Amino acid sequence: MLLIGENIHIISKSVREALENRNRAFIESLIKMQLNMDFIDLNIGPARGKLEGVMSWLTDIAQNISDKGISFDTSNFTEIQNGFEILKNKQSAFINSTSRDEEKLGLLTDTAAEYGCNLIALTMSKETGIPKTSDGRLELAFEIYEKCMEKGIDNGNIYFDPLVLPVSVEQSQALEVLNTIKMIKESFDPPVKTVIGLSNISNGSPQEIRPLINRVFGVMAYGAGLDAAIIDAKDTELVRILKMLKENTPHSNIDELYINIAHMVENFSGLDEVQYDKDDIEQVKIIKTTGILLGKSVYSHSFTQI
Repeated sequence: MLLIGENIHIISKSVREALENRNRAFIESLIKMQLNMDFIDLNIGPARGKLEGVMSWLTDIAQNISDKGISFDTSNFTEIQNGFEILKNKQSAFINSTSRDEEKLGLLTDTAAEYGCNLIALTMSKETGIPKTSDGRLELAFEIYEKCMEKGIDNGNIYFDPLVLPVSVEQSQALEVLNTIKMIKESFDPPVKTVIGLSNISNGSPQEIRPLINRVFGVMAYGAGLDAAIIDAKDTELVRILKMLKENTPHSNIDELYINIAHMVENFSGLDEVQYDKDDIEQVKIIKTTGILLGKSVYSHSFTQI
């Protein structure tokens, strides 16, 4: 699984101020903190006003500090072009992201085809929003795929994002995302790829349980066949767990539990078939979180204590 660092994000007040003021030292520190990632996401939003021209500035800093791949995350097409102009390894980049909307889809598939890079495609449109069902998301994926094929984009460069919604707001959607990942992985030949913004699953939940929710859902998504995740690089335990799954190198009973949960999702088996130590508080919390994400129990902010 590819890991994409989310820590340069315009929503963060400190990041926005650093970008507006071109605070190189602050940005360099954020990039160095994400060297445990495969890619670094440069999220600059619409990049208007003081942020105009910031993508090329960011790209220059990022590729001079590390050899990590870059994900251009902006709704400003000019900024994406500016980033590519100075990017050395264009084929390794991500464009984050297109939707089904015709104008955007046309522009960004042209760009992905030109550079032979990766394209993240959101299973949504202005007309439909985010479909509530996996079938609805898959239908949009097929429509986006047709445009990608017209432009000659390689299947291996297409990353569909089924759009994770917060479990605290739309609990049923966690399972729909897992089902969508599975359906996308099974529906295209040659296979396309999948990606999620993992931290979205715990938005709105208490800070103390967000890492647990992220880790468990990351494990479940891995079991569903997820190829890449945009994550918080500061959560070194999440990074360790995802790499442990990929390498199949458990170091504890909890690691074994995570592997079993991933296999549960992969094999369509039930949560009641997953063995765990009922006297181990941490294992119990992991099982409770899995049940919440599968919709077996009703979410509340205190679900780990019930």
